[in-house]
Amino acid sequence: MKYASYCVDGVPCYGIVAGNGIKTVSDQFISQYPDLKSAIASGVLLEAAAAAEAGATLDADSVRFNPVIPNPGKILCIGVNYLNHILEMGQKPPKKPVVFVRFPDSVVGQGGFLVKPSVSGKYDYEGELAVIIGRPGRHIKSGQAMSHVAGYACFNDGSVRDFQRHSSQFTAGKNFFHSGAFGPWMVSADEIADPAELMLETRVNQETVQHGSAGDLCFDIPTLIEYCSSFCQLEPGDVIVTGTMGGVGAAQTPPRWLQAGDSVEIEISQIGILGNQVVAE
Repeated sequence: MKYASYCVDGVPCYGIVAGNGIKTVSDQFISQYPDLKSAIASGVLLEAAAAAEAGATLDADSVRFNPVIPNPGKILCIGVNYLNHILEMGQKPPKKPVVFVRFPDSVVGQGGFLVKPSVSGKYDYEGELAVIIGRPGRHIKSGQAMSHVAGYACFNDGSVRDFQRHSSQFTAGKNFFHSGAFGPWMVSADEIADPAELMLETRVNQETVQHGSAGDLCFDIPTLIEYCSSFCQLEPGDVIVTGTMGGVGAAQTPPRWLQAGDSVEIEISQIGILGNQVVAE
């Protein structure tokens, strides 16, 4: 099942993707579970789908998509987690996952505008697989980790490289307003038997710049859940963004920075395409 968050006439809601359209959950259901995060936390995703089946089908072009989880408690991002990206950045494989955080207002949804900041000319793309937590947990063992996953989505970890390198901490370069994207929807975990088999591709202006398999992660999804839950309580709606593969703009000669007017697409097999256009701040 594919679950999307969006606005209709400025009113936030959520529903299920049905073919080329979207079915919104009923007003009665939204009064109990006002957003996708609360539906996940309450364990009523299947009930949400049933509540949407009876509704009218909206044209996907008529809605404004929000990030899949508009209000996550935590967005935990993993750096340098594909070997080919580690090599292109001239680094050594880390002994432990490299974790940094993104703020919710740093990302937009499907079709939202990515904002190239005015203070930097080094704005980069990073296509990634996002894991959405479905059940709370602390000190989760890797063998039980996948039972805590609600679903998966595409993520663009848009990075402002010079600000990222101002210090050993990535925070500044990863949290510019609307510099990243999260969508287009969440595919429920039961639809994807093995996320390691997912194929990822990033395109800039229709040209493929990144291509690879989620099976090439240095630290796989169970390991990331185990590690992240060792230092924080994972809650429903939290997001773990698993890292990007080789081909980022910063590693090209000359570097390929995103410019206003560029289009960026992140496509992941079995999930869909997250598409956004870059605008100047």
